[in-house]
Amino acid sequence: MDLQKDPARLLQRAAGAVPTDKERGPDGQFGPEWGLVEERDEENFYFRLTQDPRTGLPGCDPKQWLLEFIDARTAAGKPFIVPDFRVAELRNAVEKLDGDLCISRPASRLKWGIPFPETFGAGFVTYVWFDALVNYITFVPGHDPDFGEREQRPGGQEKTPGTLSFADWWPPLHVIGKDILIPAHGVYWPVMLKALGFADDEMPTLLVHGWWNISGAKMSKSLGNVIDPDALADKYGAEAVRYYLMSDIVTGRDSDFSEERLVILFNTELANNAGNLLNRILSMAQKYRSGTIQVGFADAEFGSREQVVGEVSGAQLQLGGKGGGFVSLKTIRDSVGALSGNYSDAMDAHCPSAGLFHVSDILDSGNLLVEVAAPWKLAKDPTNADGLDAVLYHLAESLRIIAILLSPVLPRAAHGIFDQLLWKMDEQGEESRFRLADATWGGLPDGHTLGQPTPLFPRIETPAA
Repeated sequence: MDLQKDPARLLQRAAGAVPTDKERGPDGQFGPEWGLVEERDEENFYFRLTQDPRTGLPGCDPKQWLLEFIDARTAAGKPFIVPDFRVAELRNAVEKLDGDLCISRPASRLKWGIPFPETFGAGFVTYVWFDALVNYITFVPGHDPDFGEREQRPGGQEKTPGTLSFADWWPPLHVIGKDILIPAHGVYWPVMLKALGFADDEMPTLLVHGWWNISGAKMSKSLGNVIDPDALADKYGAEAVRYYLMSDIVTGRDSDFSEERLVILFNTELANNAGNLLNRILSMAQKYRSGTIQVGFADAEFGSREQVVGEVSGAQLQLGGKGGGFVSLKTIRDSVGALSGNYSDAMDAHCPSAGLFHVSDILDSGNLLVEVAAPWKLAKDPTNADGLDAVLYHLAESLRIIAILLSPVLPRAAHGIFDQLLWKMDEQGEESRFRLADATWGGLPDGHTLGQPTPLFPRIETPAA
């Protein structure tokens, strides 16, 4: 094996790693990637991961604590690892622990490493996966470098007025790749924190993402198949790239990158669905009500109940044929409220793709309302004035809520929707413009004036094949 073509082995050797018996091949020998292997004895420091057989003292078994901690968090519905399908994988790895972690290397063998504290012994450097994990704590404002008794620990420090304490940052959501879950972050890290005195409820949650694949192969620098996100953003716009990454990638799973899929999602879900609905609503409001919307008859119903054969986002409709079916404005309000709640649950569970799916459902209910209520027909009959007002209001209010829900993923587009709704113009450009607490029905006041429509999501045109 060519060491230069095996970056994993190259990194291992650069970090001072040495082969163990499990690296031996079927012939009992070490592969050429390890170079010349010599058996040597050397002194090093170890971090305990298993019970010390020499003492047998109760409470001195990090492995058993970690197993019980993983089980307790899982039983409580708050897994240590997200997504939870990786919990069994980690637990199996912990079960197989049979030794401690060597956390130093002789400086004579690895001169570039960070010096080990001389209070332990001079002439050593720290093993990379021990020092790297400690850095997750030492960068946090207000940390206590001495890590003394509980009262002196970071979380116990008093907060200086106007500053952020360690407790304001901790515990974090720790985002890592699946290839470094075991053993570094899933085993070493929590045991280190426990040894420092962190309580079980102060342990971070590990959000483990998968790998990017392209044409079925893992995307990596060594293979030369990496996609440059800056080039994608220059070609399609940052919003298109952000939407693709957040909506089409399931948290924790491997994903196959597709530029064609990026274009399809943007054109169908943003240009055709969101952008078209925004343009239709504002155009009808300007044409029929000079841009001013009224609450109108909020309990209006449209269509025929006899034609109902299905639902979209809780709103009933007839499948097939524009203008058919039945829609109740109360059902629209209820479905938007329910979907906003589902969105929050998905985001709390670190599943933005699921959250955006619920936003698409709200858009579908808006488009359904347009098709069934047919505002252009209502506008022809003065007796339907209250019904027309109610339809336009419900559509505009749905868009206001959609903008709030889209803002974490598409901040520029969300500002564009608010700008065209002429909503919160005094906060234009400010992130405080979007608050999840405002994603409840009734934010737009009776008599609010909307702006002029401007294309927000121009279709991405690709050369014909």
